[in-house]
Amino acid sequence: MTSEMRGSVKPLNHPLLSAAFRPMFLGLALLALVSIAFWTAALTGLLPVAVSPTSLWHAHEMLFGFALAAAAGFLLTAVAQWTGRPPVRGGMLLLLAAFWFAGRLALAVSGWSSLPTAVLAMSFPVLLVFLVAREIVVGRSRRNYPIVVLITLIAILDGAYHAGASGLVQGLDRLSVLAALYLFIVLVTVISGRIVPAFTGNWLRARGDTRQPVSSALLETLTTPMTAITGVLAVAAPGHLATSAAALGTAALHAARLARWRGFAVRSDPLLLVLHVAYAWLPAGFFLLAICSFNGSVPLSSVLHAFGVGVIGTMILAVTSRVSLGHTGRPLSASRVTAFAYVLLTLAAAVRVIAPMTGAGYLLAIEVAALAWMSAWLLFLWVYTPILMKPRV
Repeated sequence: MTSEMRGSVKPLNHPLLSAAFRPMFLGLALLALVSIAFWTAALTGLLPVAVSPTSLWHAHEMLFGFALAAAAGFLLTAVAQWTGRPPVRGGMLLLLAAFWFAGRLALAVSGWSSLPTAVLAMSFPVLLVFLVAREIVVGRSRRNYPIVVLITLIAILDGAYHAGASGLVQGLDRLSVLAALYLFIVLVTVISGRIVPAFTGNWLRARGDTRQPVSSALLETLTTPMTAITGVLAVAAPGHLATSAAALGTAALHAARLARWRGFAVRSDPLLLVLHVAYAWLPAGFFLLAICSFNGSVPLSSVLHAFGVGVIGTMILAVTSRVSLGHTGRPLSASRVTAFAYVLLTLAAAVRVIAPMTGAGYLLAIEVAALAWMSAWLLFLWVYTPILMKPRV
């Protein structure tokens, strides 16, 4: 190989391209910071109407940009451990990250009417489905086939969103966003059911505590299907008594599941405690959905942000910080700055949920929630950018 050829491949050997979590976690943190700043400026009138984003753009980017980037970083890293196959890295990872970035930029600049823009935006979810399916199927990880199905459905909903936003099918964009939100909640339910009790049990055993998190076969059998069923009802029959009853039952299942995981025992470890806090937003969100569907006294916006900011946002910050430490060979210990970021994000979720119920204080509550959210992700970037850019210790 000539010296010119050797030089040409060096960028693909950069630590940033050694594992999917590195570029995707950095990207999602930047998006979390920039997109919310943009959206808040639009809400508060700081942007001209002509350049202000729509609420559906905001919802799309938080789900198909932010949350799907987290899923990509986590799944493509974890699947290598599940299957024993080499991790996705180098040129293929660079292509995936480039598609993600190009999609974000195209949608921010061009809007939804352009077919080339929609095709470019869809390149990321389509490639992600291919990579996740290839690794899991070729690796014969049959236990994880449902994850392939979930990621595929999310990609299909992204395509449906573009069809609706471009006017091909009226209203399909809004329905797709709602359906995607609940699909992500199902994905969090599945992944959390594996990692939260496992990480908690490891921590307790290391300290000689023999009282481990326990699981119930009945709970584990019911929780994920009921979460999916409730999501379908919430999309198809909002405000119906059946949706309220299903949401209340699902809230009880999640609460019972969480209560068996010994979260109070790990209160001294922020890196673990935040996983339990993030999961606690699941029963809270479904309880709010039950009230919203029953009599409307809780606004739908509060329900959606309990799931979006509380469950998805907090769980993503919890997982990104933990994975970034563990997979770069660093001690699994949250710094004070990271712990403060957890507090800020929890504050952002709580304030954003109550914001629609504050009347004249709505915009102030939005600004407080946005500032707390952006501060949390700014702290994440401060602490973890050097970690994600450097080789494994």
